[in-house]
Amino acid sequence: MNKTFLDHINLPEDLRNLKPDDLPLLAKELRELIINIVATKEGHLGASLGVVELTIALHYIFNTPKDLLIWDVGHQAYGHKLLTGRKDVFETNRQLKGISGFPKRSESNYDAFGVGHSSTSISAALGMAIASELKGENKHHIAVIGDASIASGMAFEGLNHAGVTNANLLVILNDNAIGIDPSVGALKQYLTNVKKGTEKQDNIFEALNFNYSGPIDGHNLPLLLSELKRLKTVKGPKFLHIITTKGKGLRQAELDQIKYHAPGKFDAKTGELIAKSGSRKPPKFQDVFGETIVELALKNDKIVGITPAMPTGSSLKYMMETIPNRAFDVGIAEQHAVTLAAGMATQGLIPFCNIYSTFLQRAYDQIIHDVALQNLPVIFCLDRAGLVGEDGATHHGVFDLAYLNCIPNMVIFAPRDAIALRNIMYTAQLGIDFPIAIRYPRGRGHILDWKKPFKKIEIGKGEQLKSGNEIAILSIGTIAKTVEDTILTYDKKEAISHYDMQFVKPLDENLLHEIFKTQKAIITIEEGTIIGGFGSSILAFANTHNYNPKIVTLGIEDQFIEHGTVNQLLHLQKLDASSIKKTIDNLFLEINNH
Repeated sequence: MNKTFLDHINLPEDLRNLKPDDLPLLAKELRELIINIVATKEGHLGASLGVVELTIALHYIFNTPKDLLIWDVGHQAYGHKLLTGRKDVFETNRQLKGISGFPKRSESNYDAFGVGHSSTSISAALGMAIASELKGENKHHIAVIGDASIASGMAFEGLNHAGVTNANLLVILNDNAIGIDPSVGALKQYLTNVKKGTEKQDNIFEALNFNYSGPIDGHNLPLLLSELKRLKTVKGPKFLHIITTKGKGLRQAELDQIKYHAPGKFDAKTGELIAKSGSRKPPKFQDVFGETIVELALKNDKIVGITPAMPTGSSLKYMMETIPNRAFDVGIAEQHAVTLAAGMATQGLIPFCNIYSTFLQRAYDQIIHDVALQNLPVIFCLDRAGLVGEDGATHHGVFDLAYLNCIPNMVIFAPRDAIALRNIMYTAQLGIDFPIAIRYPRGRGHILDWKKPFKKIEIGKGEQLKSGNEIAILSIGTIAKTVEDTILTYDKKEAISHYDMQFVKPLDENLLHEIFKTQKAIITIEEGTIIGGFGSSILAFANTHNYNPKIVTLGIEDQFIEHGTVNQLLHLQKLDASSIKKTIDNLFLEINNH
């Protein structure tokens, strides 16, 4: 490529100096740069490749950052970042101390709204549009939302409100028939019919008082430019429906849109994924869940599985393939997923509601009001609990222990390994009369031979993993392995006891009385917030029963944790083996000096 435009574009004002005929070549360069960087640095690929032309057209026609542009979720904003002053630092994307993988207000004034979870763009853009109207400002407000995200309840709430305002709001529907997994539901069918020209019903968006145009080809730059230019002159709420291909410009990403959403490392020229080591590895926790629910459901016909739009990520896809009539992908609708599970539970079904920890936050009222208040036996399987790494602050599942801990009737279990996850799933489906949350991390465990015969777990019971007489370490979840490894190499290991408490709620009070009566000091450790979590419950227990040994609580500090590798973040939060060793050293010094 002889003529390079991207080298000379640092901000959208540089872009606007180009001729319209130059923009397709710029699109080609932008795609190549995204592919080359993501191939080696990893990240979200397909979504950004699909909106290259739209990104260029929006910054070319609108006067960003004065005109406010909001990307829903933000997986698709890499091109936006490259055109808005972050080209030279883009290689640090999703790395510790580097730029975020999502739009972030503190990072750039071109990032009008911080995102990471779906379906917020219309509400946020409408709020900005109303603010501009009240302040007498003449600005445009653009929300770019995908066909999977627009099916969420919050998006409809925003559309419903916008339709009775005069707000200068443009909603662009980026319709590619896929979110992370293929879009589902009646709205998806409606949009498919609109694309085919076979939709017989009234236009749903016009019925909501939007000025609707489209569908148009979202990769046709001249058409995009002319339509966006026209829409600038239209008053009130507007809706532009564009059709795009996720992964556009990389053949493999177009053919396998699920895998190439975030493919890991790949060959930038061929698109082929870099082969990983062929050695046998312990399973991912999501696969332990996915395989176990199938095994249980084949024997228990009351079991149903529910996921809000994450069948691949949660591995509920295994049940959807094996027993499709009892596994439900409800789309990006966490609130609906929880109350759907509650309804099923009232009728004697055994619902396993699988939601990423960070996404369950979106259904908090439903957990309290529809499940716990009625004491319904819904089994919540919280994937990606704890620190998740490069997705950063919007995706860390560190709040669940604290926000579930205060809910009456809720039982909270964190398996230390794949076998414990398997056994608690088996136990729950035998029959419970309370809701239970089972939280487990992203990634792999450490046990290869995990498909052991099922064993029933006694609710509310912890386990002693090692005896000692001076310091007791109480762990919850998979961080038990780090604690075990730390103790193994410790000089005074005979003085340290280790307990896997298993349940944050109810606590094993009999075991705790025994611990507090025999130990000089206690360390609690969890991959969740210190405030309100497991450690807080242990402190409350000690206070209630007038125990006064030294208690150290380790966990996530009272701050939002940025992006980096999980190991880097654990070290920063003093939850890695070397930091735990230092905590033990300091505690021995303190108790021996008394």
